[in-house]
Amino acid sequence: MHDPPTELIALALRHAVPAQSELLPRLTTWTSTAPTTPVPVVYEPMLYFTLQGAKRMSVGERQLEHRPGTFLLATVDVPVVCAVTDCSPSLPYLGLAFALDSAAVASLLLELPPAAERADEAAQNELEPMTMSRTTRAMEDALLRFVRLADSPEDAPLLAPMIERELLYRVLQSERGGVLRQIARVGSRLSQIQRAVTWIRAHLAEPLPVETLAGVAAMSVSSFHRHFKAVTGLSPLAYHKQMRLREARRRLLAEPGAVASVAFSVGYESASQFTREYTRQFGLPPARDAARLRAG
Repeated sequence: MHDPPTELIALALRHAVPAQSELLPRLTTWTSTAPTTPVPVVYEPMLYFTLQGAKRMSVGERQLEHRPGTFLLATVDVPVVCAVTDCSPSLPYLGLAFALDSAAVASLLLELPPAAERADEAAQNELEPMTMSRTTRAMEDALLRFVRLADSPEDAPLLAPMIERELLYRVLQSERGGVLRQIARVGSRLSQIQRAVTWIRAHLAEPLPVETLAGVAAMSVSSFHRHFKAVTGLSPLAYHKQMRLREARRRLLAEPGAVASVAFSVGYESASQFTREYTRQFGLPPARDAARLRAG
């Protein structure tokens, strides 16, 4: 591993604001000047580059520590518990997240020579939702030119799409290229599970029998249940519950004091059950948790 270019770190830090901010469309900075407590979040499909400091992530039973010199590839919407573990006011944590678009990956694949079938077949069995690999100098060079566009926003509409394609190309040529290819292939296990995940998030307030979700994923019930848990680390029922609670948390920040109405809006029939499950998930009752988040 190697340290990212100094210019890249300096540019990203200059444009970053506390916590997170959108630097450019599809490119977000994450910063912290102090270690954080573990926080449950949802990682959507993305490339994530830690440029300075370290972050620890729990995905199901897996533990990942992300430091400079590696990039993280997240392939589906997955619940993660993460904490910044190494930073200080003089050396703040700094990460860059690039949101993935399966259509953009598919478009690029049409222009590339077909990958070796054996490599793609091996990737089909790699159902982990998050993987880490070494960052290359070519990736960092593309990232540097990407971040530079924040200083010339008039150039971004033309140049950003070209740099995004280059960044995707560099990842496709890496050891994780086969995994990235999967999110663009309609019949891959990852794309099938992502279809079900997207359905769950669009229908949070509804009962979602596993038979319905298996149909969305075009898989048998037994195969769907097995592959869904392999990808997300959760059963479909547990995933649905976590997504409900996280959406409720987001709504509570915007609607202080509306605990009962928020509970019903995400599909709970009992406010007391919602409060119990919310407290178990986030460590505080809904109103107190929302007040703490707003104060912080």
